[in-house]
Formats: sequence, C-alpha cells, structure tokens
Amino acid sequence: MTRWYQEKKHEHFYREAKRLGYRARSAFKLKQINKKFGIFSKNDVVVDLGAAPGGWSQVVQEIVGNQGKIIGVDILTVKPIERVKFIQGDITDNETFQKINQELNYSHADVVLSDLSPDISGNYSIDQARSLWLCECAFNIATRLLKPGGIFLCKIFEGQDTKDFIELLRNSFSTVKKFTPVASRKRSSEIYIIAKSLKNNSS
Repeated sequence: MTRWYQEKKHEHFYREAKRLGYRARSAFKLKQINKKFGIFSKNDVVVDLGAAPGGWSQVVQEIVGNQGKIIGVDILTVKPIERVKFIQGDITDNETFQKINQELNYSHADVVLSDLSPDISGNYSIDQARSLWLCECAFNIATRLLKPGGIFLCKIFEGQDTKDFIELLRNSFSTVKKFTPVASRKRSSEIYIIAKSLKNNSS
C-alpha cells in the first residue's frame, strides 16, 4: 500500500465521503462552495462536466430535488444515480455537445459545473496548461447552454494564465470569484472559479 493511499484513506474528508455514501471526497468541495456562494436552487437544471465518479451529481441531486434535472458528462463510464442522466463522451467533441442539448430538449441550463482535470504528467507547466484548456472548453459549453443569469463553476490549476481566464469570464458574467474549499488537499494547486449571472450578450 503506497504512502499516498495511506494518507488518502486516513484523511478526514475521504473517510466522511465513505461514511455518508458519497462516491468522492470532492462532494465536500462542492458542498462548501455552494454554502458560500449559493450555486444551486430547488428545481434547477444542472450540467455536470467531468462527472465521474458521480460525487458532485450526488450533491446536486440532494439540492435540486425530484423536479430538478441533472445531466452528467464524462469520457469515463459512471455508475447510475437515480434521477441523473449520464452521457459518456468527450466534451471537446461536438457530438457530445449535441447529446447534452438533446437531453435539455434544446432548452437552457441554470448551472454548468466543471470538475474536469487533465491526466497528470508530473510536469506542472504542462498540467496547468491542460487544465486551462479544459476550462476554456467547459466555458465554451457553458456560454452556449446557460440561460441568461446562469452560473458557471470550474476547477483550474492555478498558474500564470489564470488571471487571463478570469478576465475572459468577466466579459461574460457579472460576478467572478476565486475560492479554495477547505476540502481541497493542502498540497493541491487547484482553485475553483465561480462565475455568476451570465450576461445577455454572451454567445
């Protein structure tokens, strides 16, 4: 058993996720973000990009209730969750976008989430650049799917390009904030960006 796995297994949020039935410790990150920023409301329509293994979709399901709608998307397969529709596909493929649109009945979402993460190479500059690229792809999807006033939340590995990405978001959303949940690993460079109230003139 590796030291990394030992640390993970004994780490508080990992244990709590196991105890409460969440599929990933990241569920607590989303809970903490929502508590601070009020991302979700009952009956919301939510698209969860990078959904595997499903921890975020579980949290969303608790909040939006039976009348809400959740569409999870990932290149990996995801075990079913009640009242969550999963699409297996690459978010960079237009075919995947069309499948999301069909599930939305060509309507709009209230919230688009992205917990996408690149395959880690160990070279931070490369990993950060890949993380930024995934955020840009998710942003492109969000601005096409969200209703005016909608919310976009994404994870990014912080680096020299983060400021430019935040400025890009500010052109399309009224409010943009950075946040690091307590549930994030102390050694992690990940941050979450919360972009609220999509402007009407976004395309």
